[in-house]
Amino acid sequence: MKVILLQDVKGTGKKGEIKEVKDGYARNCLIKQKLAVEATNANLNILEGQQAHAQHKIDTETENAKHIASVIDGKTFSTAVKAGANGKLFGSVTAKDVAKLIKDAHGLDVDKKKIVLKEDIKTFGTFEAEARLYNGVSAKFKVQVTELQ
Repeated sequence: MKVILLQDVKGTGKKGEIKEVKDGYARNCLIKQKLAVEATNANLNILEGQQAHAQHKIDTETENAKHIASVIDGKTFSTAVKAGANGKLFGSVTAKDVAKLIKDAHGLDVDKKKIVLKEDIKTFGTFEAEARLYNGVSAKFKVQVTELQ
């Protein structure tokens, strides 16, 4: 019997795969426990629609990530922060602050978890950073930290 797996089943296959299994295993185990449905034409059409939707979502997210990368790649984002007498910052400039700089400068939302700083920014200067936006899509840029006047 052909079934469409609704979840990963160890030893049988991954979610969304169409597998040929023995009738008893399909009826008594997979279908009964809602791990699979029978591969009828209607169920195959539903699966096809779900796969098309998932692929469309991946395509749009990739395009969005490429757009953001093209805008911020190679740019320098400046921020002014308070510092003590010895030139050390009060606190540090974090990925959250960098994401806010990008939002203010270009109106683009970049998740703070996707911004990678090579080192903690605790002094004045120019630092390299990278935004890993999507699988295989990243942008390198600089963060310039100056003293607040």
